[in-house]
Amino acid sequence: MMELHNLPVVANLSDNVTIVEKEKIKIVRVVHKKATAGISLFGGHVLSYQPAGQPDLLWMSDASLFDGEKSIRGGIPVCWPWFGGIGSPNHGFARIQEWQLVEHRESEAGVVVSLGLKSSEATRHIWPYEFHLLLHIAIGDELRLSLEITNTDEKVWNFSGALHSYLNIGDIEKISTTGMGKEYIDKLQNNQVCQGGETLTLTQGIDRIYTSPDERIIMQDPTLNRALTVDNTGHNSAVLWNPWDELSKAMSDMTDDAYQTMFCIESAIFSPCLSAGITLQPGDSHTLTTTIAAQNI
Repeated sequence: MMELHNLPVVANLSDNVTIVEKEKIKIVRVVHKKATAGISLFGGHVLSYQPAGQPDLLWMSDASLFDGEKSIRGGIPVCWPWFGGIGSPNHGFARIQEWQLVEHRESEAGVVVSLGLKSSEATRHIWPYEFHLLLHIAIGDELRLSLEITNTDEKVWNFSGALHSYLNIGDIEKISTTGMGKEYIDKLQNNQVCQGGETLTLTQGIDRIYTSPDERIIMQDPTLNRALTVDNTGHNSAVLWNPWDELSKAMSDMTDDAYQTMFCIESAIFSPCLSAGITLQPGDSHTLTTTIAAQNI
């Protein structure tokens, strides 16, 4: 997974928090007795979260670019103000904008890093609305992301999006997942609405939008001897994705066999078009969260 300790230091904010640099991207590095983490200011993107005594819970592609232009492959991208290809760029613009470090708070329980993104000339060129995003990232015994979305415009607008978590796993063909619900939209079958079982195992690629997930999804990973829990709120769906071998080979920012050790379980607000999704009145806010934790099995 991602190596943070040998990156050049740009600024020391405290004993636990430093700013480091990888290629053209600045990263907030957190080293605490509970966990270590890395958060890219480009994209407001959590790259790594490793609780004490555990392998990293997040997967990062060894082939990902860090050029400050193309989105980063792995970790937890912020997809907003839309999810998927209903607008351009794909998955919105938040993951390719430079976020600001608002504050960090430290305690015995861990570190909370808050990042902000506001509407600008660059974002208005893509999406003609005023907004303010606050992403609170709590790093401790578990990892909690809370994305607070506020309409600062005088007009009503709609949005969709996702916290697109790439989970680090031992072997894609040995994991099993529950809690995602049974009904799903299958992106690999022309958006056909399908019914599945209560437990999911995989022998081929998957790209599904589960429309009635539980708040908690559990993934059993016998190879790494742990279960990962993913608790989501503020969502209307859970997206499960793995590209499998052919798509991995076709993607320039993934190695050929990378699909074997990653699985996406995403806290998502799905919408089939830009005019649907969640509607925010001027001054109103909505919060989308995901909390990821590991338990030994």
